[in-house]
Amino acid sequence: MPGRYAMEVAPAPGRYVGDVKQQLRDGFGLYVYPNSFYQYEGEWKNGKKHGIGKFLMKDGSYYEGEFVNGEIEGNGIRYWASSGNEYCGQFSQGELNGFGVMKYFDGARYEGEFQYGSRTGHGALIDKEGQVYRGSFHNNKKQGEGEMHYKYGSHYQGDWVLDQRQGHGIMQYADGSLYEGQWRNDLFNGQGSMIHCSGVIYDGIWINGRPAAEASKLVILGEEIREVMQGCPFTIEVQLQNNKGELVKAESGRVLQIWAGVKHVKLSPNVSDTFLDLEDLEQSLFETPFGYNAINYPLMEYVPEPDKVVNSAESSRSGITTDSSMNETKLDFLPITRRTHGSLQGFQFSPEVEKESSAPPNQRTENGYAAFCNIALALPPDNYRPFMILDELEKKTSKRLSSRTTASRERVSESRSEASIKLSGKSRKKQNATDPHIVRPGDYIIMVKDVTTPPFLDHTLPPAFILLKVKPHKPSKKGSRKEHHKVSNK
Repeated sequence: MPGRYAMEVAPAPGRYVGDVKQQLRDGFGLYVYPNSFYQYEGEWKNGKKHGIGKFLMKDGSYYEGEFVNGEIEGNGIRYWASSGNEYCGQFSQGELNGFGVMKYFDGARYEGEFQYGSRTGHGALIDKEGQVYRGSFHNNKKQGEGEMHYKYGSHYQGDWVLDQRQGHGIMQYADGSLYEGQWRNDLFNGQGSMIHCSGVIYDGIWINGRPAAEASKLVILGEEIREVMQGCPFTIEVQLQNNKGELVKAESGRVLQIWAGVKHVKLSPNVSDTFLDLEDLEQSLFETPFGYNAINYPLMEYVPEPDKVVNSAESSRSGITTDSSMNETKLDFLPITRRTHGSLQGFQFSPEVEKESSAPPNQRTENGYAAFCNIALALPPDNYRPFMILDELEKKTSKRLSSRTTASRERVSESRSEASIKLSGKSRKKQNATDPHIVRPGDYIIMVKDVTTPPFLDHTLPPAFILLKVKPHKPSKKGSRKEHHKVSNK
């Protein structure tokens, strides 16, 4: 408010200049306190500040507003020069009391209820980062029920204690994740459920922001080394386990991917590698726990053709065996893009597989468990480099064996030598013959890895491995089966 005596010389400390009534300050006047730090300019009544006035301090702080019987009472504006904060609102006995707006020097702003100088009651606080809290306060702290809008889009609604989330609350994160449950010390603590933006769901006990039964590893059930016949499908079952080896049933929805590979064999410097693009090969290597690196190998998922399954089932129900070829019926497979349930036990599978196939789809865990059903090794791509390396090494080995055989022939008889050469040639031909429609026997690596995106609670589980040994398919002996059939008919 503009001072009536602003143009005049300020009075000395302890002096008053203004209206007087019955020897008392009454009306409008300016008073400088004896210590000269304070001065008041405004309305007076019966010797006391009463009405509208401005109480000014020497450091630049001031109050401007209503006075009652010498006290700051009613509506006014208070400014603190030391902090730069400014309040506009209700006062009582010189204190911020009632409803008001506090503008802080750092850009924060509070609008709500005050009690004797502190934020107490219901109000809205916008902090210097633009985050907004609406709810209850006590002694300048968030206390009771309230909601908070965070600067990156997250939103919390629930209980607060001493500026921290504590009690029951719901947190909606900017990435779409949702947590509902108990809080303590601003962290998930107690019973709660989280639906993660990746699709993972955890419903259980939390301790200091982490699941109490937190999955720490993937485990493939069964033996570490498996055997399977050429062309036969197999099933891989996986569990989520904690550090104690216990199944984590409280978690579901983690995305798992199955992967197959073969051992990477390094060529020696004297072996020609002009037909290989080794730079691309090195980029696809993956470390395994078996002491060597592996290279990706295709997998596929199959179901039997319905007509052949039905025919086989009808034949088994009739109990009639007409010919040994019926027992050798090969079960063809078709690639599918969905999970197949049911058992294929009892059928004889062909070692031949289709060239066109689809990779097994990723699986989501349910109560800590997932299964990749009826999967099989597919045929390798054309010019599959790992097998080309093996073939090259076999050729080198075969040449060395051939030279040794030649030296041996010079020391034995001609007839015996010719027989040895024929036998050696037949065995080499049999070993080197590769049917393009049959999966190559040998050792394969099966890996299951966590591909949940984004990772659940910023942690990806380490992959799990087993060793798969593919055994050559053994064709049935037709002659022996026919003889057995004839004997049984007699």
